[in-house]
Amino acid sequence: MDNNAAPASVFCQVSKEFAVMLEPLVLTEAMLVSGVILALTFIGIFTEHVHGFERAKFAMLGAGLMILAGQYYGFYSPQEAIHAVDWNVVFLLGCMMAIIAIILPTGGFEALAAWLTRISGGRQFLLMALMGSAVTVISLILDNVTTVVIFGPLIVMIARSLGVSPIPYLMAAALLSDTGGVATLVGDPPNLMIGSAAHIDFNTFLMHMGGVVLAAWMAILAALRWLCRKDLATQTHGAVDEGSLVFKDRKLWNQSLFVLSVMVVLFMLHHDIGWEPWMVAASGLTLLLFIARHIAVDHAMGEVEVPLLIFFIALFVVVGGVEHSHFLEYIGQFILPFIERDLMTATIVLMWVAAVLSAMIDNIPFTAAMIPILMGLEQQGINVTPLWWALAVGVGMGGNGTHIGSTANVYIVTLSERLAQDQGDPSLAITPKIWFKTGTPAMLVTLAVSTVVFLLFFDFFATPIH
Repeated sequence: MDNNAAPASVFCQVSKEFAVMLEPLVLTEAMLVSGVILALTFIGIFTEHVHGFERAKFAMLGAGLMILAGQYYGFYSPQEAIHAVDWNVVFLLGCMMAIIAIILPTGGFEALAAWLTRISGGRQFLLMALMGSAVTVISLILDNVTTVVIFGPLIVMIARSLGVSPIPYLMAAALLSDTGGVATLVGDPPNLMIGSAAHIDFNTFLMHMGGVVLAAWMAILAALRWLCRKDLATQTHGAVDEGSLVFKDRKLWNQSLFVLSVMVVLFMLHHDIGWEPWMVAASGLTLLLFIARHIAVDHAMGEVEVPLLIFFIALFVVVGGVEHSHFLEYIGQFILPFIERDLMTATIVLMWVAAVLSAMIDNIPFTAAMIPILMGLEQQGINVTPLWWALAVGVGMGGNGTHIGSTANVYIVTLSERLAQDQGDPSLAITPKIWFKTGTPAMLVTLAVSTVVFLLFFDFFATPIH
């Protein structure tokens, strides 16, 4: 018997499989149908403000159509749709929403705002820097939307008490919260999606994104000082009524800070102890509910944004279907030669493309669509590590480009419009023109700074994560 026959047979089989992998994919009807469903779903999501339907409804419709098409063409089943959902992201968001619902009524954030105002002593840029620092730090743990929801009304109250325009402060809150959220795994939903897909732990994410965000943060603050110099030059008059900015439940506030501190430690250790980030958030929520005995579970859960969680679940199902049809792999084969030829240039291009698209459309669907493409390239032996970091920077900081670039921006603009209407003063509203003159330059500055950082330290960003 020939002892080399078996190895030769195995070699031939492997060679055939490798040859199949090298063959370019041909666009099939199943791929085309899944791509059309994806495109129509995204169009419905992106035009939410035009047709008036919530984006979650279009995501649900797209998910249903994708499963039906998958069953008909044989590339996707309801069981595979369940497995396509990144439950780590869903559970983490839900638990953090419940924790925030417990903390908000304590009045701790109001007391913090009063303290920062007192320290500033009426110096406007110092107040902007202090408020911006607080917003950024909170955005590292809480998502940026929650951060501006907390600080937006406080900023309006403080600005009106001091007799100054709230616009520079509201702009700073939105821009710096968007930027600060890029630094950590839990700071922004796209980060959660990227980290979960690429298996990036909290410390690794912070180590790679922290320096970029710090440089971008300082650049934005410097840009705002110049862009808002006229408003910041006016003298303040009046004083903040600190009686309206006091603790309502100091004990619960202190308990919440203790739990958040424990969660930060666990986030840093989650990879070593074998926990997913959602387990850290769930443990923090459980601990807080036991420490704050008077808080009912239904009260905490009543504030969870279920439509947002449904949106995420449905979006994962849609993208999972496109991935199973191999349409994203088909698209990826056209990108592959460019990445193989010049990885550094591809990284910078992805950052800017992601930023520009995130300025025009919601960054969450774009991130969801890009993740399977990068994962497909990785399976073909391409080092996509720098592309993960570029995607995180691009979708995070790109939201600063327009007034609809992120949910935080939309909230701040809506708040200013409501204030302008209540006061009968149109100058208090943040218009698209005002955002274009302030937010767009800020975005371009941060992207320029981030580009320089990536070029200088590309070897660091290109080092494989695992």
